[in-house]
Amino acid sequence: MRLRRRTDAAPPPDAAAVATVVQRLAVLLQAGIAPTAAWRHLADAGDDTAAAVCERLDAGGTAASALTDRGGAWQQIGVAWQVASVVGAPLAVSLRGLAEALRDAHQARDDVRTALAEPQTTARLIAWLPLVALGLGAALGFDPFSALATPAGAVCLIAGGLLMLATHRWTRALVARAQPGQEIPGLDAEVIAIALSGGVSIPRALDVVSTASGIEPTAGTTSVLALSRSAGAPAVELLRADAAARRQAARTEGRLRAASLSGRLLLPLGVCTLPAFLLLGVGPMLLSVLTTTPLTL
Repeated sequence: MRLRRRTDAAPPPDAAAVATVVQRLAVLLQAGIAPTAAWRHLADAGDDTAAAVCERLDAGGTAASALTDRGGAWQQIGVAWQVASVVGAPLAVSLRGLAEALRDAHQARDDVRTALAEPQTTARLIAWLPLVALGLGAALGFDPFSALATPAGAVCLIAGGLLMLATHRWTRALVARAQPGQEIPGLDAEVIAIALSGGVSIPRALDVVSTASGIEPTAGTTSVLALSRSAGAPAVELLRADAAARRQAARTEGRLRAASLSGRLLLPLGVCTLPAFLLLGVGPMLLSVLTTTPLTL
């Protein structure tokens, strides 16, 4: 089973909703309910993912493959489920850890989206400033629309429209770069910790994780594993602590990106929006005055 990007148009499942279902599943498993029975209880409660898993199980498939096919956060849960099944790791503990990781990642994305809301709204309002100026000129008694029909006005209209389009695309690109990704920071450390909790050796855990998901340990995870070997400390706790630290770092970095976006949005404002304002707002008014004022000797 390999991590892959979904090609359909369905939106990815919400990480917070996935975390809630995973938490419930972990509680059922910890209560001694078998995995198949736990999925059926959740399906009876109306959960769509649990119903899909039960259908796959009835068809002779596995829960891991059904979860992976759901995409988004469920894909990552499917990878962890596959790894835990191979090494015999306790599913309840593994799922609790992943539910916490999903909630942390979701909270980080919410923090960034909240911080981005104000600069995004400001950018959208400013982007309409040239057209507002055009309407304001008409309201003041000028005839900017007739002026735009002249050759000089057509040049203003085309150039201003291109600048507004450039502003829109530039702003979208800046906002997109500030948006957080859908992946869980430290996922490799979390999955390797699940494999190690099954009692296998570190080389075996790395092999199982690579085979099940294609995930390779990052430099930070490799460093933690080396520390565990040299110090004789439990790798599972070290890996989970490292994953939590990475999620916190990603959360802080996202907030900083969102905070700096306000300053970066001034670039399209100065380079594109203000010239577009002059071309579409001030230019037609001047042309209207020149065309309606008779020349006197």
